[in-house]
Amino acid sequence: MADGTHPRTTASSSAPPADADSAASPSGDAYLERRTLRRGSAGWLLLTGLGVAYVVSGDFAGWNFGLSEAGFGGLAVAAALMGLMYTCLVFSQAEMAAVLPTAGGGYGFARRALGPWGGFLTGTAILIEYVLAPAAIAIFIGDYVESLNLFGLNSGWPVYLACFVLFIGIHLWGVGEALRFSFVVTGIAVAALIVFVAGALADFDASRLNDIPVDHSAFGANSWLPYGLLGIWAALPFGMWFFLGVEGVPLAAEETKDPARTLPKAMALSIGILLVLAVLTFVATTGAQGSAAVKDAGNPLVAALEGSGEPTTLSRFVNYAGLAGLVASFFSLIYAGSRQLFALSRAGYLPRFLSLTSRRKAPYFGLLVPGAIGFALAAGTGDGARMLNVAVFGATISYALMALSHIVLRRREPDLPRVYRTPGGTVTSSVALVLACAALAATFLVDKTAAFIALGVYAAALAYFALYSRHRLVASAPEEEFAALAAAEAELERD
Repeated sequence: MADGTHPRTTASSSAPPADADSAASPSGDAYLERRTLRRGSAGWLLLTGLGVAYVVSGDFAGWNFGLSEAGFGGLAVAAALMGLMYTCLVFSQAEMAAVLPTAGGGYGFARRALGPWGGFLTGTAILIEYVLAPAAIAIFIGDYVESLNLFGLNSGWPVYLACFVLFIGIHLWGVGEALRFSFVVTGIAVAALIVFVAGALADFDASRLNDIPVDHSAFGANSWLPYGLLGIWAALPFGMWFFLGVEGVPLAAEETKDPARTLPKAMALSIGILLVLAVLTFVATTGAQGSAAVKDAGNPLVAALEGSGEPTTLSRFVNYAGLAGLVASFFSLIYAGSRQLFALSRAGYLPRFLSLTSRRKAPYFGLLVPGAIGFALAAGTGDGARMLNVAVFGATISYALMALSHIVLRRREPDLPRVYRTPGGTVTSSVALVLACAALAATFLVDKTAAFIALGVYAAALAYFALYSRHRLVASAPEEEFAALAAAEAELERD
């Protein structure tokens, strides 16, 4: 399958299920005809834009709260570790995406490597991330709209509703139109970051980087690590904000031109761009006004440009561009959540009606149901920070399981045709696994309530799978056929 061939062209429809939990499916062709995405809609450029779009809002705000946990030096180490984790994860994913190019993304990789339980654990964790994050960003968009006095609106449910209705409407229009819209908005946000960096570096002073007072009671505390060594660990979730979401690129596999070659290229370019933006944004922001001045700012880039003075032309521009960044991430995360839900539903892990597609090949229930949940959460709680922390918890679980999937596939199926091979092999994915586990543990240091909320959602989903859906999996779904083919080939080798 390294050439991007659909599994139904290589695996007989009569191939046995991969395990006893895979039940007989509905009539394969008729079932899948109503659950088909538009193939060939995206090339490497749009996919690179998608990868950056997932993340770009994190450059504008959120990461700076890590300064309150670790100071400049501690957050710099945390961000570097998370940058390493995401780089290793992305390269590991790129290999698996080239071999298993399905809309399930990380869930599909785990399904092949770890079985249906591993697939569901991974898919659910990803879904938690991609349902909660748009709800949080909708709240942040509302705050921006209010602070900029746009249309005389106040942050609240009408703004959240407008966001979900407008942007889900574009997704329902078609994936090609959606990805092009995302690419344009992302381009505006990235250009604004570059302009910001140029302006902020004009006032750069290295002595301001470590201006947070030292807590001498903390172990290992100094001017660069004002909260000690433990602060680095607590800052890991904030270091993730520079990269959170880039792992969602493989979810576009079934809508991609030549996915076996396009996905690795787009993923490598995305993480490369994000690494550069992270370094430039972090250093320029803290060096312009000082770490202490921006550590608690809701809009740190604007605070870095204005200090305690009046708004400038540049700060106003960056403020509006921050809204563009939020829109880009909100829009792309809706896409990712719909595709993950679509894949899990199509394979029977979640109710099957959620994977139905329209005449324009858009998974309309996969867009509308998470959108309704996201709107309800945004309007009902108004707590964007808490929802993002829940999303981070789900994300770290999925990272650990995806990295483990790469290791298992390399060892269990070393001869699987691979157009692209991860540099460093299982060493690379092992690094991602260790760092993902460390980041998962760090979420309990930052927000125990969010971690336990995520665990509660996870437990409810697992109960549904254990008691109901694992007995009703759809054998003709691509991820299930990949697994069935692997099981059949293994049986032949044993004979």
